[in-house]
Amino acid sequence: MTTLSQPCRTDTVDAVTLAQQLIRFDTTNPPGREADCIRFIDDLLTSAGIATQIIAKDPQRPNLIARLPGSGEAPPLLLHAHVDVVPTTGQSWSHPPFSGDLREEHVWGRGAIDMKGSLAAMLAALLRLNTQATLPAGDIILAVVADEENGSGVGARYLVQEHAHLFDHVAYAIGEDGGASLELDGSRRLHPIVVAEKRAVWLRATFRGPAGHASRIPAAHAAPRLLTRLLNALSDGGLGPEPSAVTAHMLSELAAAHPGPIGQALLRFRDDPADLRALDHLSERDALFLRSISQHTANPTVIRAGHKTNVIPGEISVDIDGRLLPGTFTTDDFIAALKAKAGFPLDIDILVEGEAMPEPVLGPFYQRMAHVLRDADPDGIPVPMTTTASTDARLFPQLGIASYGFMPLLLPAGSAYRDLLHAPDERIPVDALHFATHCYQQLLLSYP
Repeated sequence: MTTLSQPCRTDTVDAVTLAQQLIRFDTTNPPGREADCIRFIDDLLTSAGIATQIIAKDPQRPNLIARLPGSGEAPPLLLHAHVDVVPTTGQSWSHPPFSGDLREEHVWGRGAIDMKGSLAAMLAALLRLNTQATLPAGDIILAVVADEENGSGVGARYLVQEHAHLFDHVAYAIGEDGGASLELDGSRRLHPIVVAEKRAVWLRATFRGPAGHASRIPAAHAAPRLLTRLLNALSDGGLGPEPSAVTAHMLSELAAAHPGPIGQALLRFRDDPADLRALDHLSERDALFLRSISQHTANPTVIRAGHKTNVIPGEISVDIDGRLLPGTFTTDDFIAALKAKAGFPLDIDILVEGEAMPEPVLGPFYQRMAHVLRDADPDGIPVPMTTTASTDARLFPQLGIASYGFMPLLLPAGSAYRDLLHAPDERIPVDALHFATHCYQQLLLSYP
């Protein structure tokens, strides 16, 4: 339900007001229906004199491209954000999920973190920059897209495949951070900068064998026993540690900021990620995250089997959610490693094959983002991260654009706000929105 149909005045707008307004558009995907929200943003930007285009594969699910001219001293910089959100079905909320309520110094609602809050900060920063005499070094392109939460088929993927010219000469892109987070001991505020994402490769393994009466011990090659062997092989969730320069860099920085048992644990894991006891001093949540970004993972998620309790099924299938680290490890490599770990032949079908992600680069643009964060929060620690999830950032590298997740938030040290992605009572602190606006504005002014 939309309660605000007109944009607020651009000379008084701030990220808090904008976040409330954006949340009040129910853009649950599926079905999406992002058109009203996109029109609202279009009205807001055009009323400020910023040039926009509406580009749609589906008229009910359009995308918006806005461009703020720069001085031409640097290539264009891309900001991208999505307005669709995941469903709230079956969740219990303290406040209505599309109310955009401002309570207890937080904006509440679906999308507050993922990602209408950060979009509001991007918009506020762009509108502020538009009123200033100083031009950014390069054009600022803002892409506000549909369908990120359900494959990007009418959103970023459509733009990249069918309208690539819109992003000509763009060198860097920033979008959401995909929920990458660590708490550690809660003594220092961490600012993740996502430099890479794991890509999804979803598989289905099918087992076939003799059916029979379930009162008897099944044959060794019966489908249930083959399934059990695979589940046992994948019980640790991964394919073994993979060296990563980005993870090693992150662990070194975190260890330097956390002297004592936490820092020692991080260095021990950096030096030997196969050491299962290395992370004993960390919470289970943090330990599992670090292990997840240090290897290709494979998790069985959906099992389809028999229809009657007393019948051994002749066929069983299991879906496997694979997440591959960036680099040269291919889908074929992943399937081969999976078969090797299982220890017996597997009948594998590919269900989903995500876009390949390049090796991450900690170059000058990463350093610029880290510098903005250090200036804005001297007590915080910017750290490069790989996220286990995927976002629209997986698509823009196809155009030669180096993509990063940059969602600067001033959050209490050790907080788990990013865990509210897709969860009930999603909310974002007012201070975090003001901080994000400042950081985006400083980045746009200081780029490159």
